[in-house]
Amino acid sequence: MASSEVDNSIYETYGERWYTAYDDPIALLRAENKVKTPWILGRMTAAGFSKAFVLDVGCGGGFLSNEMARAGHSVTGVDLSAESIKVAAAHDETCSVKYLVADAFHLPFADESFDVITAMDFLEHVEDPKKVITEFSRVLKPGGLFFFHTFNRNPLAWLVIIKFVEWLVKNTPKNMHILRLFIKPSELKEYCESAHMKVYSLTGIRPKLRSIPLLRIFSGIVPKGLSFKLTPSLLLSYLGVARKSATL
Repeated sequence: MASSEVDNSIYETYGERWYTAYDDPIALLRAENKVKTPWILGRMTAAGFSKAFVLDVGCGGGFLSNEMARAGHSVTGVDLSAESIKVAAAHDETCSVKYLVADAFHLPFADESFDVITAMDFLEHVEDPKKVITEFSRVLKPGGLFFFHTFNRNPLAWLVIIKFVEWLVKNTPKNMHILRLFIKPSELKEYCESAHMKVYSLTGIRPKLRSIPLLRIFSGIVPKGLSFKLTPSLLLSYLGVARKSATL
C-alpha cells in the first residue's frame, strides 16, 4: 500500500544536481522557472514593486531567489533543507541574497517585514496550507503581493504530474507528490481570503509539445530543450498572485 506522506527529504540529496541533472524531475523545475520568473517580475513591476523586499519560501536551490536578486530586489530565501540552502548561496552571483534555514510555519521575521512573498512548488508539500498562508500574511506588508505555484487536484493532474513523471523521468522518488495535497484554485483563493489576501490573477503552465522529442520520450531523460508556456487552463498546474488588504 502506498504511503500517504509526501517525501520532502529528497531535497537534502540533490547538491549540484539542482543545476546539472537531466535524469531527474529537478530538470522540470529549472525549465518551468524560465516561465515563472518573468511572469512574477512583470507583475511586480506592474504593481509598483520595482525594488522590493522579497521573501522566497521553500527556495530550494535558489532558482527564483537568485534571479530576483539579479533583477535588483533585496531577497531573503528560506528552506528547511540546509543542503539546498548551501547550493542556492553558491549560485548567487550577486552575493546579496540572505539565505537561512527556517520553518515556513514559524518564520523568524517580524510582522509586515516584506513587500513580496513567493512560494513556488511549495504549498503541495505541506499538510496545512491554510495555516502556512496565514503565516505568510503575517510577515507581508499591507498592500504586499503573495505569489504561488502549485498543482490542481483532479484525476488528470494525478496522471500527468505524478504518474507520467514517475514513468518517464529517471530517479523520480516515490511520494515526491501526493494527490491529496494538491490544491484546487477555489481552495487556494479561500485560504488567501481567510488570511486577508485576495487572489487577482491566475494562469496555468504546460510544456510546449514541440519541445518534447517523441522518439526519446522513454529515455528517462528530461530534454535539454524542454520549454514551458502559460495557458488559460488551470487543470494541471497554476501560477497566481494575491494582494494583502491595505486595511485589516
